[in-house]
Amino acid sequence: MERLSMLDGATRMTEPGMRILITGVTGLVGARLAAQLLMSRVEIVALSRDPARAQEKVAAVSRAWKWSPELAVPEQAVQGLDAVVHLAGESVAGRWTDEKKRAIEQSRVEGTRRVVEAIAALPENQRPYVLVSASAIGYYGETGERDVREGDPPADDFLAKVCVEWEREAMKAEALGVRVVTPRLGLVMSPEGGALQRMLPIFKMGFGGKLGSGRQWWPWIHLDDVIGILQHAIAHRELRGAINATSPSPVRQSEFADVLGRVVRRPSFLPAPAFAIKTALGEFGSEVLGSRKVLPTRALESGYRFKFRELEPALRDLLG
Repeated sequence: MERLSMLDGATRMTEPGMRILITGVTGLVGARLAAQLLMSRVEIVALSRDPARAQEKVAAVSRAWKWSPELAVPEQAVQGLDAVVHLAGESVAGRWTDEKKRAIEQSRVEGTRRVVEAIAALPENQRPYVLVSASAIGYYGETGERDVREGDPPADDFLAKVCVEWEREAMKAEALGVRVVTPRLGLVMSPEGGALQRMLPIFKMGFGGKLGSGRQWWPWIHLDDVIGILQHAIAHRELRGAINATSPSPVRQSEFADVLGRVVRRPSFLPAPAFAIKTALGEFGSEVLGSRKVLPTRALESGYRFKFRELEPALRDLLG
């Protein structure tokens, strides 16, 4: 098969025989992406701390190599690739101890550096044509009522600084002739992980409600649209740099709580006070209570069509 970098974007998405490396393949997003790509007869290889578990958990993975962010990427893992999707990283959820913060930073910044170093070691004509390296809306920090788009500057808090360095390491692959896209992921909606998974048991017991004032903007996105945007980033050669992976319709957190209560048919009037959240979560509590009205401008401008633009249909699809 001819090099896929010579084909147009529409063909790349459906051409059988593509070889794509995914890091973080056992995570919520990675596992779903691998399954989706397999339907197009794409070969999926992976890097994982536990290769045997990766292949057992994610049937779409044909081969996995042992890797962690502090180690060099095995040479064999990056040979013959058409694309790399780099999703690996320590979860930001939970209390941010010094150890936790080091793990968050190292897994993202150093891990991405290792991936780019492995690409750099390949002969120029054997490098993948695209690196899709995940980032996060934490890049923007607290934004209040302001609409936020990809060209807006980063904040100066811990998570924003990590995102800046994380993206900087990924963008170094541009100098190697590799197109780089850094999707900034919003609050990914799935009952299998993330914020929704944590909230569901509380709401199903009738103890749900707004968090803090509830006026903060929540930039949610259905898992299917995260997968869609990642595939869109692989396919469309005009896309470079940051792209917000969020719904076009962010909602205030109080509205999110009301809609979730309605979908699970339970009341949602018991608020979680801001002081309790900050006491329980420390510095991470500010992330939970922060307002980010992040809009997917570049996704829309490049022709991506959202499957779920509105919250209630998204939650009804996810929760049956």
